[in-house]
Amino acid sequence: MTYISDALVKVRGEGFLDYRTRELPTWCPGCGYFGIAHALLQVVGALGLRNEEMCVVSGIGCAGRFPIFMKVYGFHTLHGRAVPISSGVKLASPELTVFAIGGDGDILGIGGGHLPHIARKNIDVTLFLFDNSIYGLTKGQSSPTTPMGNATGSHPRGNPDTPLNPVALALSYGASFVARGFAGDVDGMKSIMHQAINHKGFSFLHLVSPCVTFDKENYTWKRLSELVMPLPHTHATDDHEAALRLARDERIMTGVFYQDSLRPSYIDHLEAQRQG
Repeated sequence: MTYISDALVKVRGEGFLDYRTRELPTWCPGCGYFGIAHALLQVVGALGLRNEEMCVVSGIGCAGRFPIFMKVYGFHTLHGRAVPISSGVKLASPELTVFAIGGDGDILGIGGGHLPHIARKNIDVTLFLFDNSIYGLTKGQSSPTTPMGNATGSHPRGNPDTPLNPVALALSYGASFVARGFAGDVDGMKSIMHQAINHKGFSFLHLVSPCVTFDKENYTWKRLSELVMPLPHTHATDDHEAALRLARDERIMTGVFYQDSLRPSYIDHLEAQRQG
């Protein structure tokens, strides 16, 4: 595995010159989002996707400016609205490869009501949830995934809220592809991204990252590297119940939890109706 834990990660490699704009990312030095961007740029390059064949849709937050850094069609939308807008883009232009990108607050907080519907409809969008378990853009308040008891800007005496489990939520909502990656493991992220983009239907990727500016005690690079472990090699990705059990495990397991390749996508249903 390739781990990224040093200060500033420069996004270079396969696809870098083809898919990166001249805009420099505004993330803090050492942020795990550099690793996520690095992995995604290499994957779209390896897949041979053309710039005009992709669209990146984001909301608000540290991940929100992602469309500005990729030389593809992009929408920097309203807070929490990356999912419905990316759904509309895919339905209007089914030939596009559509990515929805947002943070834990954007996707699970204000935008949380949209997640079950894109999952149940199985719209062919790949959702990247950048999860650093804190509101990094607004100075370190508790987010929907902040562990209980963690001291934050909004809860200096400890977060009193029970955190959400993104992978368990996606599985419960009926997502046909669910995986988790770690921002420091570029090779692992490339593997699940490749599978997710090729999957026909809704793909949910939970990407765990530290916030190097506002969380210097809990989910640091060192602690995450100790907590992260791969899914058991015996896990069958078509076993939904087993995937839910593993998602509820306290350890941060990475890899593909579940995939249903036989389920028709929303576009398939619409095309069948049109032909009928």
